[in-house]
Amino acid sequence: MLLDLKGKTALVTGAGRGIGRAVAQRLAEAGAAVMLNDLDRDPVFDTGMLIDKAGGRAKAMPGDITAAGFPDKLVQAAVTGFGSLDIIVNNAGYTWDSVIQKTTDEQFQAMLDIHVVAPFRILRAASNWIRETAKREAAEGKPVMRKVVNITSISGVDGIAGQSGYGSGKAGIVGLTKVLAKEWGRYNVNVNAVGFGFIETRLTQALSPESEIDVHGRKIKVGVQPAAIEAIKQLCPLGRLGTVEEAAGPVLFFCSALSDYVSGEVLICSGGARP
Repeated sequence: MLLDLKGKTALVTGAGRGIGRAVAQRLAEAGAAVMLNDLDRDPVFDTGMLIDKAGGRAKAMPGDITAAGFPDKLVQAAVTGFGSLDIIVNNAGYTWDSVIQKTTDEQFQAMLDIHVVAPFRILRAASNWIRETAKREAAEGKPVMRKVVNITSISGVDGIAGQSGYGSGKAGIVGLTKVLAKEWGRYNVNVNAVGFGFIETRLTQALSPESEIDVHGRKIKVGVQPAAIEAIKQLCPLGRLGTVEEAAGPVLFFCSALSDYVSGEVLICSGGARP
């Protein structure tokens, strides 16, 4: 069965809500043990409880993946906790939008840190274990395919006005994806990216006074003007925003044996809508 992930260990960042939670649940349903990470403690433990109740295996390690030393600890926790690391999904992220003349250095750097620097550090932290394990497996004549799925956006591929920081970070992860696909192919690792359009999450909810997130004690406005949501639906050939369950599907494909000869690619999941 090509979607059978039994015996695999997956690491999913941003797993406390939305797309990350849906991805973690789909991977667990397919049989993978899942190491969950999110900045927010309660939501990520809630995801773990949902997986446990459904008969899956999960461990949660909340924490800030943009903190320099944390990615190493997270990778080590996955390897120690489950004895392997076969799938990495770099999903964590958020939007902090402004037109360029109003974008501060702090704002721009924050978008780079969460969307490309943190995934880079996680993959670097995993590199020694992946390389040494792949070499041993090859010597034993038992190669194993492993998977990296980086999450990007149509903002990083086509650009969206008001997202100079977010779009730059999401474009950067595409570049990292393509480089690592070439570096890690020799270790039997497929490295791909999924680029999302407008998916129903708290980042695309109707803008209101309450639509904000807390990042490092700073309140950041997220959401979309109601009129803009209707315009987005009209521009989408499918006439609607996507669900988190639909978003998880392409990620599951890249995590499965169905993608064993696909690497360095970006799959757009937007219902056909492009800016």
